[in-house]
Amino acid sequence: MSDQQAIETENKHPDPEKLSAAMAEIAEKSQRLVSEFLAKQAEDPEISDPDPLNIGSAFAELTTHMMQNPVKLVEAQMELWQQYYTLWHNTTLRMMGEEAEPVVSPQKGDRRFRDEAWENNELFDFIKQSYLLSSQWMQNVVHDVDGLDDKTAQKVEFYTRQFVDAISPTNFLMTNPEVIRTTIESGGENLLKGLQNLLEDLERGKGKLQIRMTDLDAFKVGENVATTEGSVVGKTPLMELLQYKPSTDKVAKRPLVIVPPWINKYYILDLRPENSFIKWAVDQGHTVFVLSWVNPDSELAEKSFEDYAKEGVLAALDMIEQATGEKEVNAIGYCLGGTLLASTLAYMAKTGDDRVKSATFLTTLTDFEKSGELSVFVDDEQIKSLEHKMSKEGYLDGRDMSMSFNMLRANDLIWSFVVSNYMLGKDPFPFDLLYWNSDSTRMPKAMHSFYLRNMYNKNLLREPGGIKIFGEPIDLRDIKIPVYFLSTREDHIAPWQATYAGTQLMSGQVKFVLSASGHIAGVVNPPAAKKYCYWTYNRNPANPDDWMAKAAQHEGSWWTDWQNWVGRRAGGKVDARKPGDGKLKVIGPAPGEYVKVSLS
Repeated sequence: MSDQQAIETENKHPDPEKLSAAMAEIAEKSQRLVSEFLAKQAEDPEISDPDPLNIGSAFAELTTHMMQNPVKLVEAQMELWQQYYTLWHNTTLRMMGEEAEPVVSPQKGDRRFRDEAWENNELFDFIKQSYLLSSQWMQNVVHDVDGLDDKTAQKVEFYTRQFVDAISPTNFLMTNPEVIRTTIESGGENLLKGLQNLLEDLERGKGKLQIRMTDLDAFKVGENVATTEGSVVGKTPLMELLQYKPSTDKVAKRPLVIVPPWINKYYILDLRPENSFIKWAVDQGHTVFVLSWVNPDSELAEKSFEDYAKEGVLAALDMIEQATGEKEVNAIGYCLGGTLLASTLAYMAKTGDDRVKSATFLTTLTDFEKSGELSVFVDDEQIKSLEHKMSKEGYLDGRDMSMSFNMLRANDLIWSFVVSNYMLGKDPFPFDLLYWNSDSTRMPKAMHSFYLRNMYNKNLLREPGGIKIFGEPIDLRDIKIPVYFLSTREDHIAPWQATYAGTQLMSGQVKFVLSASGHIAGVVNPPAAKKYCYWTYNRNPANPDDWMAKAAQHEGSWWTDWQNWVGRRAGGKVDARKPGDGKLKVIGPAPGEYVKVSLS
C-alpha cells in the first residue's frame, strides 16, 4: 500500500447523510435556544450592568499609573522584542535541522501543551513559545506597576490571567495540533459532536453555558455516592441531621458532629466507601452526626447567618443530646461550615454554653484579610450587584458561585473541558468528585449578603465584638477549647497562610496541620490511598512562614494524626449507639431528602 493510500484509509470522510441530519438537528436546537433567549430578554427589559464585575475602573486606574512611567513600559517592550528575536532565530535553526534551546517553556504542571507536536513540530513549538512569551510579558507588566492599591492590583492581575488563559493557542481549532489531527482522522465528526455538546450545555443552563464536567447520569445520591449507612434523626427548615450506623462494638463517649459548608453538599465527605471520611470516622469508633443543609428556595430568602447557627449548629447539639443522652460533643467544621462553627462557638463561650469540647476546622477562614483571589469578587460594587440579583429570586444560584470558583483554576476547570467537550467532541468521563462539584446549591439572600459583607468585605469576624449573634457581640478569643486546624498547601479557595491566622485568634490549645494538595484532595485523602503528606509543628508563631520553616513532614494522610488528637478527647468508651435508640426516632434513611434537591 502506498503512503497516499494509507492516508486515505486512515482519514475518515464525512458521511453526507449523517452530516445533513446532524446539521438539521443543530439548526433546530439553535433556533429554539435563540427564541427562548429573546423571550427571556423581553420578560426582563431591565438593562444589564455592562460591568457587573467592576473590572473597568481597575484597568482604568492601571492605565493611569502605567502612563506615569512610560520609560518602564518601553523597556519592557524592548525586552519582549529581544526575546522574540531570539525565538525567531532559534526557530530558523530548528527548521534548518540544527538544535536550539527553547527561549521559554511551560511551567511544571501545565498540561495544555502535553501533545508531542508542541515539542516536535517547529511551527507549533513557535506558536507555543510566542504565546508563553506574550502571556508572561503581559502578566509581568501589570504586576510591576507602581502605585496601585493592593485590591486593585489583585483584581488587575486576576483578570489579566483570565485573558491570558483564554487566548491560549490550545483553545482554538487551527492552533491546536490534537484537534487538527482528530478532525482529519474523524472527518470532522468531532466538531459536529462538539457543537451538539455545546448546544446541550446551553440548553441545560437555560441560555447560560453550563459546562458538563462529568457524566451526570453515572451517579445518583444514595446509590453510588453518599452511601454510608445511617438515618435522618432530626430536621429543621435549614438542615436534616444524619446519624450513622456504628461499625464497632464500642464507640467514643462524645459524639462527633460535622458542620459542612452550605455552598456545596455534605457528601464531599462521603463520596465512595474507599474515600469517605464519614465512613472512616465511623470505623474509628465515632458516633457520627452530619448536618445536611437544605437547598433553599425563595421562601427561605430571609434566613440569616444567625438562623444557620440556631437552626443548624445549636439545633443539632440539642438533637444529639436527645439521640445519645450525651451533652458533650466534638465538632468539625469544613470551609464555610467552619466559619459558622467558629462564630457559634464564640457565641456559646459568651453565654456559658460549654457543650462542644473540641473543634476541628478544615480549610476554614476566620480572618479574611488575605483570603486569596476570591476577594476579587466581593468589592462593594459587586456585592451590590449580587444583592440586586438576589432580591429578585430571594437566593443566589450556586452555579454563579461555581463559576467564580472555577475561574480560580480556569485552565483545569474551564478551558480543558472546552477543548475536550466542544473541539475534540468527547463525552466527559464519570468522576464522583466532579459530579459533586456540579451538584450546586443556592444561598439565601439575607445570609449570603451578611456573609459577604461582614466576613469577606469588612473582615469583622476577627475583630472583638465586630459581629453580633443574637444580639451578643462575639469574640473568637473567647474560644478556649482545644482546636485542630487543618489547611492545605495548594488551596486556591482558602489559602493556608490565611487560614493559619485563626491560630492567633483562639485562646485554647491550638494545633495547626498542613496537608499537601488542595482544598478538596488535601482533605479527602484516606490513609489507604497512601498519597500526599502533611506537616506539623507544636508551636504557632505569628508568621505562617516561620511555622513552615520549622514544621516536620510526615508521609501519608492527616486523618490518622487527627484521630490520635481527637481520640484523647473522646471522653472514654461506651457501647455503640444506633440511630433511633434514644429519644429521637428515625425519620428516614440517609442521605435524607434535602441533599437530593437539585437546581432545576
